[in-house]
Amino acid sequence: MSLKARITDDMKTAMRSGERERLSAVRMILAAVKQREVDERITLDDAQVLAVLEKMIKQRRESISQFESGGRADLVAKETAELEILKSYLPDQLSDAEIASLIDEAIRSTGAASIKDMGKVMGVVKPKAQGRADMGALSARIKERLAGR
Repeated sequence: MSLKARITDDMKTAMRSGERERLSAVRMILAAVKQREVDERITLDDAQVLAVLEKMIKQRRESISQFESGGRADLVAKETAELEILKSYLPDQLSDAEIASLIDEAIRSTGAASIKDMGKVMGVVKPKAQGRADMGALSARIKERLAGR
């Protein structure tokens, strides 16, 4: 079953069971997917749906930090609930050891020697870690490794 089909099934389940918050979040996901499909005139595959989810997750994290600094606990709770629902559609996350292994392998395969080679390393690691690791944190770890060489 594709990720998009799973999300659609979850929407139907949330409708039947009367879970308002979950239904709202799932509809929001489907709307974002549909919007991208319409904009680009394509049908999204699982990897592209994951990219949409990751973008939404990043937006929620930024919103949470903004709302926390503004003292809006009610909005923090709402965004946190949406974030958890979004995360439930991501594949299992990579462990720190698996991320380190991916980075080491990418550095070896690209022959990266300095921070200037960041793009090459990121290009190798990103497809393998897509949806399974926070890309911002991954980028920081790669930068740290390349700066330390």
